[in-house]
Amino acid sequence: MTETVSGPTRRGKGGRKGLKVERIFTTPGVHPYDELRWERRDVVMTNWRDGSVNFEQRGVEFPDFWSLNAVNIVTSKYFRGAVGTPQREWSLKQLVDRVVGRYVETGLANGYFATEQDAEVFDHELKYALVHQLFSFNSPVWFNVGTRSPQQVSACFILSVDDTMESILDWYKEEGVIFKGGSGAGLNLSRIRSSKELLSSGGTASGPVSFMRGADASAGTIKSGGATRRAAKMVVLDVDHPDVAEFIETKAREEDKIRALRDAGFDMDLGGKDIGSVQYQNANNSVRVSDEFMHAVESDGEFGLRARMTGEVVETVKAKELFRHMARAAWECADPGIQYDDTINDWHTNPESGRITASNPCSEYMSLDNSSCNLASINLLKFLTGEGTFDVAKFVKLTELVITAMDISITFADFPTEKIAQTTRDYRQLGIGYANLGALLMATGHAYDSEGGRSLAAAITSLMTGVAYRRSAEMAGVVGPYEGYARNAEGHKRVMRKHAAANDGIRTLDDMGKGLHAAAAKQWQECLKAGEKHGYRNAQASLLAPTGTIGLMMDCDTTGIEPDLALVKFKKLVGGGSMQIVNQTVPRALRMLGYQQEQIEAIVEYIGENGHVVDAPGLRPEHYEVFDCAMGERAISPMGHVRMMAAVQPFLSGAISKTVNMPEQATVEDIEKVYFEGWRLGLKALAIYRDNCKVGQPLSAAGKKEEARTEAAPAEVRPVRKRLPKQRPATVTRFSVAGAEGYMTASSYPDDGVGEVFLKLGKQGSTLAGVMDAFSMAISISLQYGVPLETWVEKFTNMRFEPAGMTDDPDIRMATSVMDYIFRRLALDHLPFEERAGLGIFTAEERAMQANGEDPASLHEDEVIEHETLAQSAEITRPAAPAPAPEARSSMEVIESRQGRTADAPLCLTCGTKMRPAGSCYVCEGCGSTSGCS
Repeated sequence: MTETVSGPTRRGKGGRKGLKVERIFTTPGVHPYDELRWERRDVVMTNWRDGSVNFEQRGVEFPDFWSLNAVNIVTSKYFRGAVGTPQREWSLKQLVDRVVGRYVETGLANGYFATEQDAEVFDHELKYALVHQLFSFNSPVWFNVGTRSPQQVSACFILSVDDTMESILDWYKEEGVIFKGGSGAGLNLSRIRSSKELLSSGGTASGPVSFMRGADASAGTIKSGGATRRAAKMVVLDVDHPDVAEFIETKAREEDKIRALRDAGFDMDLGGKDIGSVQYQNANNSVRVSDEFMHAVESDGEFGLRARMTGEVVETVKAKELFRHMARAAWECADPGIQYDDTINDWHTNPESGRITASNPCSEYMSLDNSSCNLASINLLKFLTGEGTFDVAKFVKLTELVITAMDISITFADFPTEKIAQTTRDYRQLGIGYANLGALLMATGHAYDSEGGRSLAAAITSLMTGVAYRRSAEMAGVVGPYEGYARNAEGHKRVMRKHAAANDGIRTLDDMGKGLHAAAAKQWQECLKAGEKHGYRNAQASLLAPTGTIGLMMDCDTTGIEPDLALVKFKKLVGGGSMQIVNQTVPRALRMLGYQQEQIEAIVEYIGENGHVVDAPGLRPEHYEVFDCAMGERAISPMGHVRMMAAVQPFLSGAISKTVNMPEQATVEDIEKVYFEGWRLGLKALAIYRDNCKVGQPLSAAGKKEEARTEAAPAEVRPVRKRLPKQRPATVTRFSVAGAEGYMTASSYPDDGVGEVFLKLGKQGSTLAGVMDAFSMAISISLQYGVPLETWVEKFTNMRFEPAGMTDDPDIRMATSVMDYIFRRLALDHLPFEERAGLGIFTAEERAMQANGEDPASLHEDEVIEHETLAQSAEITRPAAPAPAPEARSSMEVIESRQGRTADAPLCLTCGTKMRPAGSCYVCEGCGSTSGCS
C-alpha cells in the first residue's frame, strides 16, 4: 500500500520526500463503506446469573457479516459517549472514522504522505481493512483516539525502580496511574538491595519482597480502568538476587494460606469477601535467569547470589536445587514464570541505551525501562484464499499499512508519565503481531505440533517482521530515524542481520511455505539495504500479544499464537438463543485434505456429537493430528506448544504471550524440562499452568444459591399419564440402515408433541420384531408420562451395533445403529432447531449452510416454537426442585460439558460467563472483558 517514491512530493522532516500510497483493497471513486451491506441491530447484554441487564443500546449499525458477539463487544467496549444521549456513537462507521481521522490528520501534518491524494488513499485503505476485520489496533486506541480523553494508544508499559525510598514510592504512584487507565505494567526489582544487606544507617534492608506487599495492596485497591477485573502487573527478580528463594515461594506460600482458610470456612473464591487477606495475587511473578545460571543447572554446579550494592557473592547455592525450587513453586501455583536474560539482550536493538530488564504483564513486550508499546494484530485467516493459497502480496501490503499507522500514532499519543513519554518518543517501539494462526494451520491441513505447521508459522512471522522493519527503514527516509538510533546503529543492524540469518534457516515443506519463505527472504534483503541507507524509524516492530478482546472483535477462532481451543464451540445467534457448532475451519481443512462433501458432512456431524475426531467415519488416522487442539481428546502436548514458540521467536522483536498448559498429573520434573527446553530452544520467556493447581475460582451468585436450595428436599409428586386421543396425526417413515429395512410410525398430540412411537423391524413373530414391539411400548408410555423426547435422543444417538453404515435418508447419511438412526430422525421431525443444534443434529441443508460459513438458525427465524410442548410430549405437574445445571454460555463451558470436568478458567466478573485462555490471560466471549490484558 505504501512505497517510497521520488519526484516533486510533499516534504517531510528535513526536506525528505513523503510516502506514495497505492490502492490494494479499495476502488477509486468508491468509499469502502459503500461496498458493504449495513444492518441495524439491538445490543442487549445480560448477566446470566441474575438476569440483570449489563448493557443496552438499540439500533446500532454494522456490516451484515459481523457476528453478534463482535457487534456486542465493539458496541459495549469501544463506542464513546453516554448511552442514551445524542453524543453516543451508534455506528461502526463513526468509531472507525473517529480513529482513522486522527491518524490521517497527523500523517499529513508531519509529512508522512507525498500528497493529499495519498493521504486519502491511506484513509480508505485503513478503513477498508478495519471494517473487513483484516486487523485491529489494541484496545486503548479504540478507547481514546479522537476523543477528549488523553490520546493514550499503548497497552504495554515497563517501569523501573531504584534502591531509594523516593523511587519505590514513585513506583507505587506510577503503577496506580497506569492501572487507573486500564493498562498494565511490569518492572524488575533487582536493584533493591536484599534483606541480607545493610543500610547506610547500619540497619538491615527490608528487601524487594517486602515492598511487593505494598504494591500488591495498591493494585488490589485500584480496579483497572474502573472495571471489576484486577490490575495487570509483572514483577521480575534476577536469579542472582540474594532474596530470590523468598521471591520464588511468595505465591506458593499464599496458596497454602488460601487452602487453610478455605478449609476453615472462609470465602476464598476469586472475588470472595475473604480473599483480600491473601497477598501477592495481583501480579505475575517471573525469575530472570542468565546463561551462567542455566549452564550451572546443566552441569549440576554452584551459583553465586550477589549483593546489589557491591556485586560480591554473599551466598553460594546449588543451581539445580534453586531451579527445582522454581519448578516446584510453579507446580504448586503456576508462579514464578521464567525469563531468559541473555537471550533477550542478545536480540536487543538498543544495547547502548541500557539493558532490557523486564517485560509487560503478559511477557510479550520487552524493551527499555520506562517505555511503552503500541500493539496491533493481523487476522491471518483473512489471507487464505478460496483455492487454499496464502495471499502473500496483500499480506505484505497490509503489514506496510498497519506499521505506518502505528508509527503515526506515537506522534500524537499521550502517556501516563513524562519518563515513559520521553523514552517512547525517542525509541518508537511498536508491536505488530497476528491472531488466528491456529485456525490458519488447521484450515490449510497443517498440524499445530508438526514440522510443517512450525515451518509455515515461522515463514509468516519472518515475512511480517521483515516487511515491518523494511517499512520502518523507508519511513526513516521520510521523517527520520528514531532519536536513539544514532548511538545504537551498529547494535540495531546486528539484530537485523540475525533476523535475516534466522530466515535463511527456515526449512519449508510445501508450496505455501516455499512462497512465504521466498517473500520473506526478499523483504529481509530490502530491509537490510534500506536500513543501511536510512536507519530505522522504530527500535522494535513485532511481538505476539494475547489478542483477547480485539480477537473477538475480528471474529477470530484462535488468539495470538494459540491453537484451536476445541473443535466445538459456543455461538450466539442473532435474534436470541445460542448453539454449539463445529468450528468452520474443520470443513475447510477436510476439503484441503481431499475429502468429498458427503464425507465432510459425516465427519463434521460426528465431531458435533463427540467433540473429537477419533474414529470419525472415513477420516484417515494420519489426519487426526491436523485437528489436535489445546484441550480435549487429543490435546497438544506441553512441548508441542514450546516448539511452536521456538519456531517463531527468532522473527520477533519482542516475545510471545503464552501460557503452556500442563495436565494435573504433570510432575515437578516435567516443569523443569519445559523451563530448561525453553532456554535451550531460544525462547525469551515462558509461563506454565498446571490444571487445578490454584484454589481460588470465582463462583456465580446463582451457583451459591443453588447450593443452598439443595439442602431443602423437594416434595414428592407422582407424574400423571396423558394419553393420546383416538384420532391423532402420525408420520410413517420407511428407512434403510446398511441394507436393513424398517418402518417407524410417530403419532402426535393435537398440540404437535410426539406421544407414541411404533417400530417394525424384522419378520412378524420373530424375536427381533417382538423386542421392537416391547421397546416401542416403553418409549410411548414414557413420552405420555412426560419424559422429554430430548432425553431419549441423548441416550440413544451414537449407540453402536450392527447393522450400521449408510442410510437412504439424505439428512442422516451415516448411522452407527438402527437406534442411532431412529432417534436422529425423531429429533429432526419433532425437536426445535436450538435443541437439535445443542445435540449436534442437523438437516442436510443446515449442514451445507455451516460448511459455507452461514448460520443455519436463519432458516428457523420465522418459526413460532413452543419449546415445552415439542421437547416434552405430556404435560405433568412438577415439584419445586433445585435448578438444573446451567446450559453452556461460552466455548469453555461447551468444552466442560464434552469432557465431563470443570476447566481451570475464571468466570467473568462482569457477565458471569466462563472465560477462555488468551495468551497468558483470559478473555470473556460474552462481553470482551479480560483478566489482566488490554
